[in-house]
Amino acid sequence: MGIDPGVANTGFGVVRVAGGSMAAIDGGVIESPADDRPEVRLAHIHDELSKLVEWHEPKAVALEELYFGKNVRSAIAVGQARGVAMLAAAERRVPCFDYTPQAVKMAVCGSGAAVKEQVQRMVAALLGLPEPPQPDHAADALAIAICHAAQARPARAAGTGAQGAALRAAAGA
Repeated sequence: MGIDPGVANTGFGVVRVAGGSMAAIDGGVIESPADDRPEVRLAHIHDELSKLVEWHEPKAVALEELYFGKNVRSAIAVGQARGVAMLAAAERRVPCFDYTPQAVKMAVCGSGAAVKEQVQRMVAALLGLPEPPQPDHAADALAIAICHAAQARPARAAGTGAQGAALRAAAGA
């Protein structure tokens, strides 16, 4: 399960790897109202992620590492959302793994400098989806899940063709 944490929108994506193929099982966004107090928003994110972890029983939860840009306030809020996501996983004894945005882009597109639209198109291609997943937070979460699948099980996750090439490149194989 990949998670793109955020207080306003937390993306989630569940990917199943079987043999040489990958498939999207679920994906979407948990939204929390801007007029709710921060602790209420975080509790809502935790509750929804807890339900998803219980339902899907993932082997792992992969999260995007916290990026400290110029907006420290935003980074703190994302860190809080990451914390409740990790707590939801820990309550079910599901291990968590962190990936930088560049590592995710490298795993999905073969370049750490890929633009968001390119990542969305490759997520669709790798998962056999008819079009790029929407909204972008869900696509990012699926990309994070793909990155983890490539890192955790490169021999079994690597298929043939473009999917296999992208996964083998991400895994260093």
